[in-house]
Amino acid sequence: MFLNNMYLTKIFSNNEFSSKSTFKIVAVLSLLCFSIYANATNVTPREAVPLSIDQAIKSAQKNDPWLTGSMHQQRAVESMSTMADTLPDPKVTLSLANLPTDGFDFAQEGMTQAKVSIAQMFPRGDVLALKSQQLRIQSEAFPFQRQNREAKVATTVGSLWLDAYRVQQSIALIEKNRALFEQLTDVAEASYSSALGKTRQQDIVRAQLELTRLEDRLESLGQLQNRFNGMLSQWLTQVSFDNKDAAHKQPLIAEFSVYHMVLSQTMPQIDLLNSELVYSSRWHTSQELLPYLSQHPSILALDKKVSATKTGIDIAKQKYLPEWGVSASYGYRADDLMGRSRADLFSLGVTFDLPLFTHNRQDQEVQSAISTTEAVKTEKLLLLRQLLGAYSSGKGRLLSLKDRQKLYKSKLLPQIHDQAEASLTAYTNDDGDFSEVVRARIAVLNAEIDELGINVEEQKILLELNYLFIGSLAESAMRGSNKIQNISMYQSQFAKNGE
Repeated sequence: MFLNNMYLTKIFSNNEFSSKSTFKIVAVLSLLCFSIYANATNVTPREAVPLSIDQAIKSAQKNDPWLTGSMHQQRAVESMSTMADTLPDPKVTLSLANLPTDGFDFAQEGMTQAKVSIAQMFPRGDVLALKSQQLRIQSEAFPFQRQNREAKVATTVGSLWLDAYRVQQSIALIEKNRALFEQLTDVAEASYSSALGKTRQQDIVRAQLELTRLEDRLESLGQLQNRFNGMLSQWLTQVSFDNKDAAHKQPLIAEFSVYHMVLSQTMPQIDLLNSELVYSSRWHTSQELLPYLSQHPSILALDKKVSATKTGIDIAKQKYLPEWGVSASYGYRADDLMGRSRADLFSLGVTFDLPLFTHNRQDQEVQSAISTTEAVKTEKLLLLRQLLGAYSSGKGRLLSLKDRQKLYKSKLLPQIHDQAEASLTAYTNDDGDFSEVVRARIAVLNAEIDELGINVEEQKILLELNYLFIGSLAESAMRGSNKIQNISMYQSQFAKNGE
């Protein structure tokens, strides 16, 4: 199907084509045949198993050690909560009291005794129950933190996959067009060597220059591909310090090499949560958006932190109450020197402190707890502002990309293809310049790569917006019949990923 210089030269030497127009018609047919062939070529290596975006996200979430560490931290805080609601251990004292030093005779003095004492302290007010409650509330924040982490992992890994996909498909487009420019170079050299047409030496140099530029773009994209593949492999690599666990753990996806990672060829179509809100032409106010964002896992985790610090205020107020202690002791005394029995001694006591000087101690501690609570509330306000800003940025960029997509599909791409076809037709009819054909083909290639970048950027923005609305997804699931366990509901948004 390919026409090379030797074949063209042989044709012209046999005078099978006697006109310049006929030669250029053959050149055009050659390019058309090549285009059909290139479009039918599959760029995926046979031995590589394509990695879909859904597989990448699930594998990253499954292999995230942060989630395992979070569960261990939650168990630790829950254990501390149980421990905090327990009275301190009683203290037992064994002593030998009032032993005379002139002979160390246990029976010499009546005050000498072997004494055993036990003491029990009772903390102020309800401080134990409140400390236990505070730790329990802190432990309730960990599930929301894990949900937020899984949503962030989905967004991060999905964006990396899309970046790697864009580079992979850009390389495929350039590879296809590189062979097309090679064919153009062959045609130009054949036309120049046969003295048919008005092909000039500078046309050949221009075609070879464009081939060199394509080679440079491929090298640059290859470096970028290695970068994104390496960043993606960070989330997909399984590392374990326990060989036994590593042996029994089955990977979610097949083992792969960073330098031979191949992604699915189909652009994923991510479903947008609350699409009617995002695509609405009206920009909603902050108060209208708060119900959608206030259920975000990161916000709910901060709500738990606020509740825990509020409990800290109640704990500080317990310092105004006295701390009580009860003690009891039994003293054994030996018989006196005359053999008469001595009575043993029993003691019972109560101790407590008097919180009298509260201005510089208890009052300041309560004020400190109140300020800590207010500081955590400001963290929540700052986070809500960040989410609102991310929504405004995402919506604006998405609507602009939609306009660009319409412009590319309705005007820009058809016009560029018409220009390429017109320049090729003019060159065939001896009314155009070969360099114009080359420029038109370069414009087509650049436009196709730009359109690919726009489509990929759209999917990345959808990932970012879905992260903002993951709380509303969890809330709707809780109201339904299915009880949500984790952020796996978020993964279902990749159902149309075109595996």
